[in-house]
Formats: sequence, C-alpha cells, structure tokens
Amino acid sequence: MSKRVLLGMLTPSSNTALEPITSAMVAQLPGVSAHFSRFTVTEISLSEQALGQFDTTNIIQAARLLADAKVDVIAWNGTSSGWLGFESDRRLCREIEEATGIPATTSILALNEILVKTGVNKFGLVSPYIEEVQKKIVANYRENGIDCSSESHLGLKVNFQFSEVTEETLLAQIREVAAEGPDAIVTYCTNLHAAHLADEVERQHGIPLYDTISTVVWKSLKLAGYDTTRLEGWGRLFTEVA
Repeated sequence: MSKRVLLGMLTPSSNTALEPITSAMVAQLPGVSAHFSRFTVTEISLSEQALGQFDTTNIIQAARLLADAKVDVIAWNGTSSGWLGFESDRRLCREIEEATGIPATTSILALNEILVKTGVNKFGLVSPYIEEVQKKIVANYRENGIDCSSESHLGLKVNFQFSEVTEETLLAQIREVAAEGPDAIVTYCTNLHAAHLADEVERQHGIPLYDTISTVVWKSLKLAGYDTTRLEGWGRLFTEVA
C-alpha cells in the first residue's frame, strides 16, 4: 500500500461547510484524506469576546489532537488573520509546529502566497461579514501592497449563518465585484458553500476565483508533497498555480 496523505484541519466549532467541501475535494485524490479538530468559534466581530475566540491556547489543544492521528500537515481552515493581522497566522503556525513537530499553514497564508505567485495587484473581496470586519480585511491587504478594488459583504456576524448563504446570493456578490475587473475574486470565509463555484465563475467572468477552503487544501497538499494538478473541477488554482 502506498503511503497515505493525511491532512489535518482545524475547524471553527460552528462551521458546517468546510468539512463536507474539503472531504469532497480530497475524495477525488487516491490515498488522501482530511481529518478535523474543532475549537469554539461562534461569532465574527471585533468585540473582545469574539476576538478572544482565537486565543492560541484552545487552537493548540485542538492541534495536539490532530497530531495523535499522525497527520502530514496541520492547517487552520479559517480567515481570522484577515482582521487580526497576518502575523497572527504566522505566529500560530510557529506555535503549532513547536507543539506538534508537524508543518502548519492557514487559509490566509496560503491565499496570500497564491496572490503573490499569480501577480494579483487588486482583487474582489466577497464575504458574509459585518462592515467593520470587512474594512479591517481591506486595510490589512492595503498595508501589504494589495488593493481590494471591489468588495461585497452581507453584514452577518453569527458564524453558523454564513453556511446558510445561498449560491444565488454568492453568485450575485461575485458578479458585483467582477464588474470592477479585478485580477482575482476571493470568497473570504471558510463557512461559505463557494469553492465548487470556481469553474463556473471562471468560465463566466474570465477571472480566477480563490476560495479560502480551496487555498488551504492547495497548500496542505503542497506541504504533503502531493501533486495539486490531480485535483480537477475546483478551479484554476489547482491546475495552473505551481
């Protein structure tokens, strides 16, 4: 039997999208499976309580449980550094690696690497978040030299509700930001049912769609030494970004 590839995913407790989507993606790849560990995340806002959910103590505890499964990589399948600052994810990865000895990545570090690799100077931002969170994300990218030239948000902060956003709503948001002609469109939340829309969006608008569940699967496969081009039907990211 050839060596299995085991991807460990840290999951917000109220998220119901990323597990089925991630599992559907890797189901196409022989020998690859995804494994999940949860910690409490129920609200996305800038309140002290909401920000406190991302204290690394609980996250490291969840990461240690994944390490018991001897996963090849541990990934934070979430977008919190979008508003907390990208350094928070870099620090988290260092802590995970120190605690477990396993390579770590995150949805947003992976996304940012992809934006650089593909020469994106401006992107369209689609999210379910409240305006204060969206503004924070836009400001973080601007500080890092990438312009969020168009954005659409839904004003939601209860994490469970993100998973109930309909495909029609997402496609309308995508159309709105695509009209501004960005270099890429990003669906920025790992509790949206958006990843599977990539092929359709790319055909219709001629603009790559980078979903934050897809970005972390892409990077996790890379870290595990797996050929991402074998994953078809989930957008240009897997077939075109080396």
